[in-house]
Amino acid sequence: MSDNGRTDTMSKLDQLRSLIPYLARYKKRFLIGGLFVFMTNAVGLIQPLLIRAAVDSLAGSVEFRILVAYALGILGVAALEGVFLFLMRQTLIVTSRYIEYDLRNDFFAHLQKMSLRFFLKYSTGELMARATNDLNAVRSLVGPGIMYSINTLILFIGTLIVMLSLNPHLTAFAMLPLPIMVIMVASLMKRIHDTFKNAQEEYGRMTTHAQENISGIRVVKAYVQEEMEKRRFEQFNLRYIAHNLRLAKIRGTLWSAMGFLTGVGAMIVLWIGGTLVVQNDLSLGELTAFFSLMARLTWPMVALGWVINLTQQGIASMGRLNEILNTPPDIADGPQTDFSISRIEGEIEFRNVSFAYNGRPVLKNISFTIPKGKTVAIVGHVGSGKSTLLNMIPRLLEPTAGEILIDGRPIQQIPLHVLRRHIGYVPQETFLFSDTLKENILFGADGAALEDMIEAAQISQLYQEIQRFPDQFDTLLGERGINLSGGQKQRAAISRAIVRKPAILLLDDALSSVDTYTEEAILKRLREVMKSRTSVIVSHRISTIRDADQILVLEHGEIIESGTHEQLLALDGVYADLYRKQIIEEELEEL
Repeated sequence: MSDNGRTDTMSKLDQLRSLIPYLARYKKRFLIGGLFVFMTNAVGLIQPLLIRAAVDSLAGSVEFRILVAYALGILGVAALEGVFLFLMRQTLIVTSRYIEYDLRNDFFAHLQKMSLRFFLKYSTGELMARATNDLNAVRSLVGPGIMYSINTLILFIGTLIVMLSLNPHLTAFAMLPLPIMVIMVASLMKRIHDTFKNAQEEYGRMTTHAQENISGIRVVKAYVQEEMEKRRFEQFNLRYIAHNLRLAKIRGTLWSAMGFLTGVGAMIVLWIGGTLVVQNDLSLGELTAFFSLMARLTWPMVALGWVINLTQQGIASMGRLNEILNTPPDIADGPQTDFSISRIEGEIEFRNVSFAYNGRPVLKNISFTIPKGKTVAIVGHVGSGKSTLLNMIPRLLEPTAGEILIDGRPIQQIPLHVLRRHIGYVPQETFLFSDTLKENILFGADGAALEDMIEAAQISQLYQEIQRFPDQFDTLLGERGINLSGGQKQRAAISRAIVRKPAILLLDDALSSVDTYTEEAILKRLREVMKSRTSVIVSHRISTIRDADQILVLEHGEIIESGTHEQLLALDGVYADLYRKQIIEEELEEL
C-alpha cells in the first residue's frame, strides 16, 4: 500500500485508466494496428463464402478450371490474411514493448526520487519482482491483451453478420452457449486477479530471499548454513508454486470450458443445420460455410479466456506498480525551495532536531552549530543515533521535529541537487558499483580531471596499491567491489568523496577497516583537505577524531557531552571512559 493509501482505493478500472497516458503516446500506432486487425478479419471472412460457393458448385456440372479458380481464390485470401496478420502483430506487439520500455524507465526514475525511509519499507527483491514479473504482465496486457481483445470483438461481430446473412434461424441456435460463457467468465475473473496478485507477492518474497542469500554467501558458508538456506528457499518456492498451481487450475477450467461450449455450439449447428439441409431449407455449401465460420470463432472464444487471464494479471500487476508510482517522495524540492541558490558555503546548524522511526525516538532535541571550515566529530555507543544524524545533512532522512540550516537557510530552501552536489559523503556501509575503479572514484564528480582522481587516491593512501593492479584505475570491480579488501573499499569511497571537492565532507566511520598506521597517514592528508571545508566525522576510534575542533558525545539520541578532546577528558565522563577503554585495548593488542 502506498503511503497516501491511494493504491488501496483504486478500482480495477482505475488501474486500467492509469495506463492511458502510456497508450496515448502511441495512439497512432494503435490506430494503424486496429486497422490491420480489421483488415485481417475482413479478408478472413471471405474464405467461408468462397468455400460455400465451391461446395455448392459441386451440385452442378464440375469443371476443373472452376475448382482451380476457387482453390487459388482461397489460397490468395489465406495469403493476404497472413500478410495483414503479420502487420497486426508487428504493430501492436512492438508497441507494447515501447510501453514496457517507458514504464520501466518511469519506475526506475521514481525509485531514484525516494528517500531511505522508502527503501527500509520495500526490499530489493520485492522491487525487482515488480520491475520484472509485474512489468512483463502489464506488457502482456497492453500488447497481446489489447490485440486479441480487438481481434475477438471484430471477428465475433463480422462472423455474426455473415452467419445472420446465411441463416438467422441457425445463427440463433449457434449462439445458445454464449450466455453460459459470459456467466462463467464473470465468475472466474476475480479469482484469477486475486490468485495472480498473491503469486506475485510470493515471488517478491522469494526474490528477496535469493538476493539476500547470494549477497551474503560468505556468511552463509562461514556458518555452514547452506542446507538450511536451501530448505528456506524451497519453502518460498513451494508457496510460489502453490499459488501458480491454483492459478493454472483456474485457467484450465476457463479454457477447457470455453472449448467445450464452443464444441456444443458446433454440435448444435450440425444437428439443426443437418436437418435444414435434409429439408432443403439450407444448402450444403451454406452448412459448410457455417462450420467454417464456427471454426473461425473457436480460437477467439478460447482466446477470450486467455485475454481475460492476461487482463486480470495485468490489472493486478499494474496495481502493484502503482503502489510504488503513487507513493510520493517524502523528501523533495517544494514550494519553499529557492532555485536561485547555486552553491553552499558549508555552515551547518541543528536546532532542536528530533527523529523517530515508526514511532521510536532515535534523536531527541539535537542542537549545535558548525562554522564554515570547522571539523566536528560525533562519538557514542552503537545505536546512539550517529549515522542518522549524519544522514539528515544531505537530506537522506528528514527530521520529524526541529530544523536544520545550511549557511543560515533552512535546508528545505536549498535545491536538493545543489545541496547534495556540494557534499562528499562516505557512508558506514561502503558501496562500490560493478564498474572500473576509475568510474567508481569519479562517480558524481562531473568535470573532474585525471589529476584530481590521482590526488584523491593519494590522499586516501590507495594510489600505491592501485599502481600494483594489472589494469590500475581501469581495474574492473566485482559486485559491491568484492575483489577489494575492506580497507581498500573504504579508501575508494573516501577518494570518491574527496574528488568532488565538496563544501561539506561527511565521514561515517570511514576508517574502521584500515590499520592504525594507514589511518594516521590518511588523517594527515585529510587534515589538509578539511582545512578548507566543513567536516563531520563519525567514528568509534578516538584516534580518528581527537584533533576535531569540537566533539559531540551521543547517548540514547541526545548530546550528553561536547567540547575538545582535552576538555572532554578533563570532564571525566562518557568520552573519557571510551578513551581509557581504547587505550587499554591498544596496549593489549601490542602485547
